[in-house]
Amino acid sequence: MADIDVVSHVDEVILKTTMALARALEQAGAAAEGHAKDLCPVDTGALRNSITHRTDLENLTEIIGSNEEYAAYVELGTGVYYKGGRKTPWTYQDDKGQWHITNGQRAQPYLKPAAANYAKEYTAIIADELKGAMG
Repeated sequence: MADIDVVSHVDEVILKTTMALARALEQAGAAAEGHAKDLCPVDTGALRNSITHRTDLENLTEIIGSNEEYAAYVELGTGVYYKGGRKTPWTYQDDKGQWHITNGQRAQPYLKPAAANYAKEYTAIIADELKGAMG
């Protein structure tokens, strides 16, 4: 019986797969960032301009969000419009010294819909990159 030389390509496959996943996550993250910016309500544009994405290869995740202090209040709402929020009206004084009464702010989601409503698009991006790596 003849000797058969077996050559392992495991390391090569792992490298190609890891690189494909990194590309796919970056592409999906960029797409999700774009969708979040499109969905984001705009007053001054600061919130929309602060939306970014970051790839976490260690956990194979993409993180999309904003570092604006008020980003969560826009996404989730405040006061009576936020589950577990304040149930009574309150007053505040604006920058011009005018007093206002409010019950809070209604949620204006832009991050969750950017993730949930485009899941098929992100899945297709990942599948295409992985097929390309193996082809």
